[in-house]
Amino acid sequence: MAVNTDGKREIVGLHIGPSEAETFWSTFLKSLVRRGLSGVKLVISDAHEGLKAAICRVFSASWQRCRVHWMRNALSYVPKAQQSMAAAALRQAFIQPDRAGAAQALRHVADQLRGKCPKLGAFIDDSETDVLAHLDFPSQHRTRIHSTNSLERLNKEVKRRADVVGIFPNEGSIIRLIGAVLLEANDEWQTQNRYMQTEPMAELMAASTKPETVRLSTAAA
Repeated sequence: MAVNTDGKREIVGLHIGPSEAETFWSTFLKSLVRRGLSGVKLVISDAHEGLKAAICRVFSASWQRCRVHWMRNALSYVPKAQQSMAAAALRQAFIQPDRAGAAQALRHVADQLRGKCPKLGAFIDDSETDVLAHLDFPSQHRTRIHSTNSLERLNKEVKRRADVVGIFPNEGSIIRLIGAVLLEANDEWQTQNRYMQTEPMAELMAASTKPETVRLSTAAA
């Protein structure tokens, strides 16, 4: 799914593959480009290595690691008794007004807890750039682009409808059912208010070096 220059969400593709390896994701993303997807500014996903590698290979775009997944991963390196404290400290980074302030706050948490939680410190060192990418974009959009929450809700509905069938006889039947679910969602989005404001979207277009259609995309792993 993606958000177009009108600020509306839309479904841009559906594909089935045997695995989530880089080969699958590269083939899928390249098919979107061939069909006309262009001007991608940001891709939001979890940190699945195959997907991340494909995104870097196909799109000249920033990558935002889903902040919700990132927080879960970060807290997995903290003893349970200290997780509430660590979560509160990490959240302070995400309420900063700009990337520099957020990075400084994350560095403070990493250094403060490095002695007790060395794996957390290393995790922050490795992932700081990826989890703060959304702060390079207009502030009006940041609550929409820091995670894959919108996509997760769509995936939940897809799973609910697929579970009713249980076992599909072939790929064609999968495409028909899931395609229908996605088409319903796409049609509903067109009747709703804009998902993102158009003024900041216009700023992104003006800042682009190429006169392309800008799409802020989210990809699922």
